Amino acid sequence: MVSRWRDGTGTLHVVGGADGADGADGADGAEEDREGAEGSAGRAEGLSAGRGAGIPLTIAASYRARARGLLGRDGLTGALLLTPASGVHTFRMRFAIDVAYLDRRLTVVDVHALRPGRLGRPRLRSRHVLEAEAGALERWGVRRGVRVVIAPGPSAPPSPSVR
Repeated sequence: MVSRWRDGTGTLHVVGGADGADGADGADGAEEDREGAEGSAGRAEGLSAGRGAGIPLTIAASYRARARGLLGRDGLTGALLLTPASGVHTFRMRFAIDVAYLDRRLTVVDVHALRPGRLGRPRLRSRHVLEAEAGALERWGVRRGVRVVIAPGPSAPPSPSVR
């Protein structure tokens, strides 16, 4: 069983090959479901970042964190992972972003740039969305078919439950 992501921080590593041959065949099905997103996170330990140092990452897994996203910010250092998510918008945002749609195995399904005030079309196979400032994903080598690994950092403390 796949454990759930939690709000917090982490490090993003791009590990796909330069040609994107790392799972770019587009096969969808049982193998994708078996491994899950957390399977890739476990391999991040001892990994020398695929393209240099790791990229700082903020993980937004709760409804509140995903709804807030990048609203109210003037910029972003590193990247933001929205999970689960299959689409995004840039309404009321102050800057353009790059968006990478990831499947369950954290393989990039599609990459797009969105200006403020736009609606990104949902991708059917997408389970996670990675957002960064415009131009950042290209610099980091994130493109269709490339795989990323997420090394989770400290999680945000759980919100108090009311019973």
